[in-house]
Amino acid sequence: MGLRDLALVEPWYFPHADATARASGAEDILASAQVVDNLDDAIADCVYVAGASARARSIDWPMMEPRECAVKLLEESRAGKVAVLFGPEKSGLKNEHLDRCNTLLTIPTDPGFSSLNLAMAVQIMTYELRVTAGTMPTPVTEAKVPLASAAELEHFYEHLETVLSASGFLDPDNPRHLMRRLRRLFARAEPDKNEINILRGILTSLDPARGHRD
Repeated sequence: MGLRDLALVEPWYFPHADATARASGAEDILASAQVVDNLDDAIADCVYVAGASARARSIDWPMMEPRECAVKLLEESRAGKVAVLFGPEKSGLKNEHLDRCNTLLTIPTDPGFSSLNLAMAVQIMTYELRVTAGTMPTPVTEAKVPLASAAELEHFYEHLETVLSASGFLDPDNPRHLMRRLRRLFARAEPDKNEINILRGILTSLDPARGHRD
């Protein structure tokens, strides 16, 4: 489908003869694949990430189907690198993985067969990306300020959790639930680099521990 930038997070076996055999002439993609130890490293420089999952979640994520998601990904690619995240074949993506995503990608199927195998899910999404790329108009102007990258957002979330915990706003024994909702709020807002810098400046000025350090 024309995509070449493949990142693998903690693969069980790689490289592997089975993968090479199934590549059917696309061995160059495997040869250039980036292998990383964790998800954050894989998407650190991405400004928009869509996570594929068929499972219902207790907290609402922004949700898109493949065609709509393809349009969004290509639009966001004008501001920086984007990614589609797929989980392991058996277990799929966990909530901790989706915390790193801007939207949830779901592929509509018969309710009795909601889960597709990994290869099928990848094929459907990459097909939609290829078709959409051929029909979208060339942008007249580029985004003036790039969106914050996944790595910059993670630093912000860590900073936010630290300050909220120090202030007593977060329950230190169970901060995840509220932090997940806050992640969703900022994911919808799609802050750019300048806005994240402003927010971190605000957090620094409000940090209860700052007075002790000064």
